[in-house]
Amino acid sequence: MGKYTAIGGQALIEGIMMKSPEKTAMAVRMPNKEIDITYLENKSIKDKIKFLKLPIFRGVVGFVESMIQGYKAMMLSADKSGFTDFEEEESEKLSEEKKNVIVNIIMIIGVVLGVALAVVLFMLLPRLIVGGLEWIFKTDFAKVTRSLIEQLIKLTVFVGYVWLVSFMKDIKRVFMYHGAEHKTIFCYEKGLELTVENVREQKRFHPRCGTSFMILMILISVVFTTIVQHIFPSIYDIAWLWVIVKILMVPLICGVGYEVLKLCGKYDNVITRIISAPGLWLQRITTVEPEDDMIEIAIAALKACEPEIPDVDRSIDNKEE
Repeated sequence: MGKYTAIGGQALIEGIMMKSPEKTAMAVRMPNKEIDITYLENKSIKDKIKFLKLPIFRGVVGFVESMIQGYKAMMLSADKSGFTDFEEEESEKLSEEKKNVIVNIIMIIGVVLGVALAVVLFMLLPRLIVGGLEWIFKTDFAKVTRSLIEQLIKLTVFVGYVWLVSFMKDIKRVFMYHGAEHKTIFCYEKGLELTVENVREQKRFHPRCGTSFMILMILISVVFTTIVQHIFPSIYDIAWLWVIVKILMVPLICGVGYEVLKLCGKYDNVITRIISAPGLWLQRITTVEPEDDMIEIAIAALKACEPEIPDVDRSIDNKEE
């Protein structure tokens, strides 16, 4: 019998970030092989605006905040681990303030390009392909059929992209740290001592993983887009309007996906296993068996953010998957 925990994590460049209700910390392997521990801001807008803690709202806020914090942590880990775009000599000439400005500019550009690419690949491309298939077969697909084909294309693009980048050396190391993160959280949930030996024996597939969240969003969007197409059938025929509607639905899909993922992490039954299955399958790509030094990083990160009050986040029983 395991225990539910609110601790989550993210694999970084040569490091791992762990987040608990009390603290957020990242551990990074520096060039001298020592482990650097950095505590990050753990405040949320939900602490100021209480209604944002309500179901659905908390998922949207959590997703946005985790994206922002995760990107910053990734950039910081790149700097601390020595994996940086700045040449050492040039880096010495730049003040810390200028470095931060450059990092922020890179982050903004990355976000803009990422959003643009997401719109093209996951909204415009599926719509164009469905339109092309209708032209080729000289027919108009039923609304449900259109929606299913679009979501299948989204899923194929997403899985294909993840599979292709997994062959990159640096990305593979990130996926190994991802595996170390999951194994360490499992070890903690079982109440075992956090040692390399104990962590190594754990599974690397976790139902509360961000990978599972992305798959859930695609599956949940099938339901929402089908409902919208049924209520407002003419919207689909106007491509630009349909894209806008789908963008507006993203927050709702995020919120629902968060609640479903949370339930899957908290309970273990036939329904939650079926829901978790696609995400757990994809984790065979996004997680790789880690090396012992990576497990050490994961343990250091989790211990750094472990709640000061024993079992504060492990109060709900949950069968081990």
